[in-house]
Amino acid sequence: MGIPMDTKADSGLNHTPAEVSFVRGGPFYRAQQALGLIHPNNWNLGRRAAVVIVITWLPLIVLTALLNLQGLNSLLRDYRVHARLLIALPVLLFGELLMEARFRAVMSHIRQAHLLDASELEYMDGVVATLVSLRDSFLPELAVLLLLVIHTALTYKGLVDHTPWLVSGGGANLQLSVAGWYAVLVSAPIFQFLLGLSLWKWLLWAIFTFKLSQRNLKLIPTHPDKHGGLGFLSVTPAAFAPITFAASAVIGATWRYDILNHGARLKDFMLPNIALGVIVAFVALGPLVLFVPRLAALRRRGILEYGILGQLHSIEFHQKWILHRTGHEAEFLQAPESSTLADYGQSYENLKSSTLSPQANRI
Repeated sequence: MGIPMDTKADSGLNHTPAEVSFVRGGPFYRAQQALGLIHPNNWNLGRRAAVVIVITWLPLIVLTALLNLQGLNSLLRDYRVHARLLIALPVLLFGELLMEARFRAVMSHIRQAHLLDASELEYMDGVVATLVSLRDSFLPELAVLLLLVIHTALTYKGLVDHTPWLVSGGGANLQLSVAGWYAVLVSAPIFQFLLGLSLWKWLLWAIFTFKLSQRNLKLIPTHPDKHGGLGFLSVTPAAFAPITFAASAVIGATWRYDILNHGARLKDFMLPNIALGVIVAFVALGPLVLFVPRLAALRRRGILEYGILGQLHSIEFHQKWILHRTGHEAEFLQAPESSTLADYGQSYENLKSSTLSPQANRI
């Protein structure tokens, strides 16, 4: 029996680290592989997005047209549905590609830049192997599924309003329509499940960065990236952008609906909006903040160490070309000391202008 490509890659971590992925794996991923929706070297984004739309959005149209025709216009105008199923869901699928590309690029850079010695690299290989095992476990995805089932059971009654496509009956007998039940039991849970999976894969990355931040990294105070050599990590927060966009699109559509139909005011959402921004910043930038103590200590130590070397070099330069330059002025233009001092000064400026977190570097 053949071994799947991802399994081969994970078992040969030390030899093919570029093939290790925190995204390609898990029961849901394997189910998509079995259905031919994903191939080892192709995410088939267009096909998967089309399948998701056919499963979540199209049945709402068909059921409403067949069983509740008077509500069809309200469904076609319901931007809450379209924001969730036609915008957020495809964006979440695209987010998998972005996370995959950014995470692999960073892990490859760690090896190519020799940030870890052999023993530390072996330790991180063990961390990655553990995370890959967690990625492939059914328990995390089962937990996500159970959480959304509980959430649906506790909140579905709050969806019953007077939107024509969503409900049937009137007055005290207001009930979810067939399309409404499909939205509650199928469409919304699929969105929530994909959102939960994306957050789970991001958590795996956060664990990896936490472990990495505790290792003995070969950081250089005067590195040109002004982050001690960790500037490459700034490419990772962008991988969280699709998750942020998808969640914000759904939340924003709901707030707009409440403003236009339920008498809510924009300022009513000020605190929730602030809370959302804080949560997004914490989750997206949190893995990089883990390196702040290390970079702060590196900067302090570098200022002292490079300051001593700069002092010694400056004293020698001052004595030779200021105090005892008489009769040697013509030699100054060819002297190597001036360019050496200038180059050293640039290195020291890089050190002084270094920042304490890689996210300050925009890539």
